[in-house]
Amino acid sequence: MQASLNENAPIIETVGASKAFAGKEAVSDLDLSVPAGLCYGLLGPNGAGKTTTLRMLYGVTQPTRGLIRVFGMDVARETRAVRARLGVTLQDNVMIESLSPRDNLTIFGRHHLIPEALLSRRVDELLQFLELGSHADMQVLKLSGGFKRRLAVAMSLLNDPELLILDEPTTGLDPAVRHALWSKIRELKSGGKSILLTTHYMDEAERLCDRVMIIANGKSIRQGAPRDLIASELHPEAIEFDCAPAEEQRLFKLVAGDCVKLRSGNRLMVFAEDATPVLDAVHQLDGGDRRPVIVRPANLEDVFLSVTGTQLGDGQ
Repeated sequence: MQASLNENAPIIETVGASKAFAGKEAVSDLDLSVPAGLCYGLLGPNGAGKTTTLRMLYGVTQPTRGLIRVFGMDVARETRAVRARLGVTLQDNVMIESLSPRDNLTIFGRHHLIPEALLSRRVDELLQFLELGSHADMQVLKLSGGFKRRLAVAMSLLNDPELLILDEPTTGLDPAVRHALWSKIRELKSGGKSILLTTHYMDEAERLCDRVMIIANGKSIRQGAPRDLIASELHPEAIEFDCAPAEEQRLFKLVAGDCVKLRSGNRLMVFAEDATPVLDAVHQLDGGDRRPVIVRPANLEDVFLSVTGTQLGDGQ
């Protein structure tokens, strides 16, 4: 019997979820609660445990310990029932390249036992929705990476899932194709889909996600709405410029007021409530007004760098 989801219950819930490989934990005591109807992002460096977490959620990998519920069901006990209500787009496209997008969708739909009349309608709808119509009958091997990615998303939507899992959906795509897929993801969320995605693009997460969790070394280190994380971790204005470590001490002797610094190689980012004092100090360094400076709002990528290991310190 299919479990029904209480209107206030999370669509995804993990309690102490952990997974070890050869005695080393890839995910450690992860507590995650995702309300229905949101786009939720899992962010982290390579090897942080994001994909392992997703694999546990859709039942491919069993946790070493802990509890995982999706749609209110224990994934370990009701794997098939959970998967029937999921759509998953993997990092690597899984499709038959000698066949067309239409044929791939049809074969995949039959695998889901979708009745033929409904399947034919769903295939046509998804070809239109993902703007694949002009390439619907072309061999997949002749498609660009962007069209293949659209087809992968279309295949994950065939069973009209309540929850869509997207594992790095736009990696390797050019900016125009990324923006096109972002638009489709927004449409899906507006249409009532719940979405869980992983991404290495912080601007993607900031644009699409209602909430995010940043994980490192298999552990959750921050979670919340992107704007709330930015506000809680950093000052609102970022001043970015090249600055040798030897110049740094002199710079902060010239800066009045509280600020935070983040260094990556020779590049220094200073976060302040007001950029003006920092700019004045930069102009007093060697090079003066000729030193290129970028002033911009602090963003989620800054938070990601600061909490996942790049050196962060007070600018006093």
